[in-house]
Amino acid sequence: MNEVIGHGDFRYRVNMTWSRADAEKFPVNDCHEMVVAKNGLLYLLNNDIRNNILVYSKDGEVISSWGTDYPGAHGLSISDENGTEFLYITDTIRHQVIKTSLDGRVVSVFDYPKEIPDYKSADDYKPTETVVAANGDVYVTDGYGQQFVIQYDHAGKYIRHWGGKGSGDEQFDCAHGIAIDNRRGEPSLLVTSRNHNALKRFTMAGVYLESISLPGSYVCRPVINGENIYAAVFRSEHNQNNGSGYITILDRSDRIVSTPGGTEPVYINDVLQPQKQSGNTFIHPHDVCVDADENLYIPQWNSGKLYPVFLERV
Repeated sequence: MNEVIGHGDFRYRVNMTWSRADAEKFPVNDCHEMVVAKNGLLYLLNNDIRNNILVYSKDGEVISSWGTDYPGAHGLSISDENGTEFLYITDTIRHQVIKTSLDGRVVSVFDYPKEIPDYKSADDYKPTETVVAANGDVYVTDGYGQQFVIQYDHAGKYIRHWGGKGSGDEQFDCAHGIAIDNRRGEPSLLVTSRNHNALKRFTMAGVYLESISLPGSYVCRPVINGENIYAAVFRSEHNQNNGSGYITILDRSDRIVSTPGGTEPVYINDVLQPQKQSGNTFIHPHDVCVDADENLYIPQWNSGKLYPVFLERV
């Protein structure tokens, strides 16, 4: 397929057959998230317990696979800790965050936060994403549970939490993802509030700063690369609009500059107008992985067991 999608300087050639995985040997179910390591290998998380992690080369070959213990595999982040990289897996069925080596060895497990009275049992905790700060603190979004952001130190000791479900500035409705934004010098946290069609910015201590409105976009986690924010929009227009996803890209000023698979971003009186899907490139995009050449890899949820879509920047 030679289709080119996107807008402005962020345009991409679509490759639906980038993955060379043998579906019999390396089956997938929901392809949730994807990260790239310093060595250039790509790690795909899916919730088929025959191989929760597929390790890809840049040309789509499966180098290795591992993981049979993550039935609710949802969030995948990578952290460089004193020169060694680790993966953080959130599992919504196990109600845990699991830190592993790149080859799958379990390093530590974060159980449900008993320190917070809102959690009566592990069933109340369904973590969706993590991010690790420069000082080693770990932030977890409980996007399918109590809607808190929970902060731990590097050893897993509880520090604080904030948020919860609601319509207030500091609250969330599906706190699906989180990222650390260093683009403006002082680091801050960007947290998804998916059903509010927004990203919300906080200090590293959880003080609300501002919201980035994304009308029409039911957005997954923010992914920051260079000066830009990338995010998968799993549905558009309304939350029951099946198969209506696309990708959105924001600049340093948090304005959308391209929407691959969606309508062109339009601002009227500095206000972004509602967006929706355009074309049929995507079904339910769930994440964006950006490589060193600024190509994109798009895993998808509930999309017929499809492998990631590759978008080559043109």
